[in-house]
Amino acid sequence: MKAIGYQKSLPITDPSALIDIELPVPVASGQDILVKVEAISVNPVDTKIRVRVSPAENEHQVLGWDAVGTVEAVGDQVNLFKVGDKVWYAGAIDRSGSNAEYHLVDQRIVAKAPLSLTDVEAAALPLTSITAWELLFDRFNLNADSSGTLLIIGAAGGVGSIMIQLAKKLTKLTVIATASRDQTREWVSNLGADLVIDHHKSLPEELAAVGVKSVDYVASLTNTADHLSDIIEAITPQGKMALIDDPDSMDIMPFKRKSVSVHWELMFTRSLFQTEDMIAQHQLLTKVAKMVDQGELKTTVASDFGTINANNLIAAHALLESGKSKGKIVLAGF
Repeated sequence: MKAIGYQKSLPITDPSALIDIELPVPVASGQDILVKVEAISVNPVDTKIRVRVSPAENEHQVLGWDAVGTVEAVGDQVNLFKVGDKVWYAGAIDRSGSNAEYHLVDQRIVAKAPLSLTDVEAAALPLTSITAWELLFDRFNLNADSSGTLLIIGAAGGVGSIMIQLAKKLTKLTVIATASRDQTREWVSNLGADLVIDHHKSLPEELAAVGVKSVDYVASLTNTADHLSDIIEAITPQGKMALIDDPDSMDIMPFKRKSVSVHWELMFTRSLFQTEDMIAQHQLLTKVAKMVDQGELKTTVASDFGTINANNLIAAHALLESGKSKGKIVLAGF
């Protein structure tokens, strides 16, 4: 089968940073399903793994987690899917990725794809939807009656783009999004953000300018280290803060004075540790698919980079690493 991988961690400017390869088609067993991949999206985690993880000698690392495809075969313990089902999922970080024609994935983190979206439109959503859903409802413990203010830092990215929608549809929160360019400000406004402020300026001053004294919840999706002092100042006493990025260091002691709880969200935790509630990702992706088909959520595709191959994936990684992307980058077909 065709796949895209790498043998050595290289800067994305190197033509060998990602290469086209041929691999054997994997075989489904146990709780695994074999998916014929039709579309994928690219996430910051792809670039981070490429830079940080070197494959074993003479081996290839295949990246990619978001995928939409058709079930080609099922393991002997599979009971949620059958051959021919159209599915979507975000995979597991400790397994070979979805940048391949065929991909093995545990049924417990897979759901049937929305009927109302194309493969390209659907591929944008799984990983970011899981991340945003878990952050809002597992880390912050929000529900339909939750009110107050939610500040989303870096809201124009993939996670922020779906988090805005989920928060507006499933809670009573006022959503404050940060974006620094006219293009991204318009993007987050169109997704439903109530207020938009600039994260390149003082967040407390920007909040004051729109009439907000403090915020109850802060979802920091990028450059947390750069914003930490502003978050500490802006967050309401006994508020909740969560992050998804990887600061080199982070001193949370200043949060003590306000009794702020700090949460880290990683959507791969359930699959990585095979937690008892691992099937929660199947369940939440099923709910998201239903919301999409009911017109309550929309795709977050911003860029279609064409066929799934090394050259196009290199271009996608380069855009992500530039920090200038919005929404999601999607590729389809081999």
